[in-house]
Amino acid sequence: MNYFLDLLSSGVAIGAVYGLIAMSFAIIYKSTGLLNFAQGEMAMIVAYVAWSISTRVQGDPVLVALGAIGFAVLFALLVERIAIRPMMGEPILAQIMVTIGLAVIFRSAVVLLWDGLPHNMGIGAGNVLVTIGGVRLRVAQIGVMIALFLAILGMWLFFRHSRFGVAMRAVASDEGTARLMGVNIGRIQMAAWAAAAVLSGVAGVLFAIAYELSPALFHLGLKAFPATILGGLDAVIGSAVGGLAIGVIENLVGGYISSHLKEVAGFVIIILILMIRPYGLFGEKRIERL
Repeated sequence: MNYFLDLLSSGVAIGAVYGLIAMSFAIIYKSTGLLNFAQGEMAMIVAYVAWSISTRVQGDPVLVALGAIGFAVLFALLVERIAIRPMMGEPILAQIMVTIGLAVIFRSAVVLLWDGLPHNMGIGAGNVLVTIGGVRLRVAQIGVMIALFLAILGMWLFFRHSRFGVAMRAVASDEGTARLMGVNIGRIQMAAWAAAAVLSGVAGVLFAIAYELSPALFHLGLKAFPATILGGLDAVIGSAVGGLAIGVIENLVGGYISSHLKEVAGFVIIILILMIRPYGLFGEKRIERL
């Protein structure tokens, strides 16, 4: 029983990381109709910047958090304005290829600006072990679970009870009509990219604290993508639930069946879900008439 609880709790922790990045995919898709395949790489760069800040402030978690969030917002706004905004209105395949190109550039930039070796984030508080109900977890693992819960709550309140959130939903529903009603599409897209960068950046930093920082961290984006498909590309909160599901299933498969199957479990789930519900568990079913 203890083994199952260990697998379950660590699965929820890694699932929370997937969930935050999956929400990032969904926020951008919901606002722009674009899949950002550089989301994992953006999370990795934010984590490396957080590490650079940590080495200069003796691992102060507050300063690291503020610096990382501030950089994530600025970084996302620059990427959106320089690389993405000029591509709006172009064929969707061209837009996607731009994000894939950005992903390759960001991976190379990490090795060029820092190095290709694994590192410890240097934030000792994040590695402190806490026992809850007989299960031992690092503070960083607990932190990412709390971050996911706050992100879910914040997004629900934002989309339901704020004028900007309603405007973002209007853009997602019908961009042309929203533009005619006076909605500033550019501002909506900038806000979406900034929010996505913060969520994925938080996930990347907390993952690096709990485990390690390395150029392989960009794989979190590949792991989180099945969670977005599972929850629904246009379902931000559903994507978070999908992340938790993928994390738990991966851990249980790796613990009880085979560690080799753990890596492909998420993609097997994608295939099964798409065969039954092509729009995901929580995604909106779209009917197109010709």
